[in-house]
Amino acid sequence: MYRLSLAVAICASDLGMAQFLVSAISITHPDFQSTPAIDYGIFIAILTIHGFMNILPVRYTGIINNLSVWWHVMGILFIVLVGLLLTPNKPSASFAFGQTYNGTGQSSTGYAWLIGLLQSQFTLNGYDTAAHVSEETKSAQRGSPMGIVMAIAISAVAGTVLMTACAFMIQDFDRQILNPKTSMAITQVFLDGVGLGWTMWFLVIVLVAMYFAGAAVIVGSSRQTYAFARDGAMPFSKWLTKLTDHKVPAHAVWFNIAFAAILGIPYLFSDVAFETIVSINTIAASISYFIPIWLRITMARGRFQKGPFNLGRFSIPCGILACIWIFFTSALFILPTEYPITPENMNFAIIPFVFVIGLSTLAYLVSGRKWFTGPVRNIDE
Repeated sequence: MYRLSLAVAICASDLGMAQFLVSAISITHPDFQSTPAIDYGIFIAILTIHGFMNILPVRYTGIINNLSVWWHVMGILFIVLVGLLLTPNKPSASFAFGQTYNGTGQSSTGYAWLIGLLQSQFTLNGYDTAAHVSEETKSAQRGSPMGIVMAIAISAVAGTVLMTACAFMIQDFDRQILNPKTSMAITQVFLDGVGLGWTMWFLVIVLVAMYFAGAAVIVGSSRQTYAFARDGAMPFSKWLTKLTDHKVPAHAVWFNIAFAAILGIPYLFSDVAFETIVSINTIAASISYFIPIWLRITMARGRFQKGPFNLGRFSIPCGILACIWIFFTSALFILPTEYPITPENMNFAIIPFVFVIGLSTLAYLVSGRKWFTGPVRNIDE
């Protein structure tokens, strides 16, 4: 399940970057009209660049990740400070924190609010990349979980600051958010608030941040693929476990690049494809988190061996809350986002999700249970 979510995350991340890049181009070239084919071509180019970057020696990956952290933090500060200083006619606090819009076709604002959780839940993925590179991490028993905690903490603070600032940059909700002249509403908000020059700087910051994020997802996905292949749980396992002279799973990297490219093909034929891709990623990742947490608080509750980093007496309460949240949101995100339901707005996420679950279950029952004995232990510490 998590294997699916990571592959879909690569597709969603890089395809989203391609769309944002097209939006930036349209600002300086108003006559430019993009098409799904153009977006997909840019998406493939970004994927390819990410592929070459991820087969570099591991030390460069660490440098890039550190640079990414600073870029995100300083970039957010730059956008927040410049945006709030230059944007005229800022809205009131009641608008910034209380404005609602229901575009679902349902009368319930609560339903619209719940559906809106999808975009925020989408960002709650990928922070566990630290676990996937634990074999390449010093003092991994403490370093990996601390990396996860720090990623969540920094993202929570930085994201809240950025979203609050952007809300105070909106001058005309109908014109900027509902009917923007640009392909993305946030671009219109920037353009009206700080002008063309500063907007281009903002977009460069966002695009580079998206590039770093996509690269990080591929790091985690390729290591996950390598680990599964090493345990014999992947097709072409021998090929996928090949390492370069610098101990980088290059074949696993390119496997993920190719898989993401294939997953993006439906975007060429349907406008709702991107939303479906995001939904699949969110649901698949959430379910993959649910399984070990559920086993920890039920079957393994009495015999689970805690590591040096643990939640102590809060482990079980936190696990219960996590399972409730995952179950609720996973059910929520297969619902349609618009009514009445048509082929154009139908949420098709459940179809590939059920297909992968069914295929995986069948493969295990027919073959896997006869030979798969669990992960291969290759390190002692």
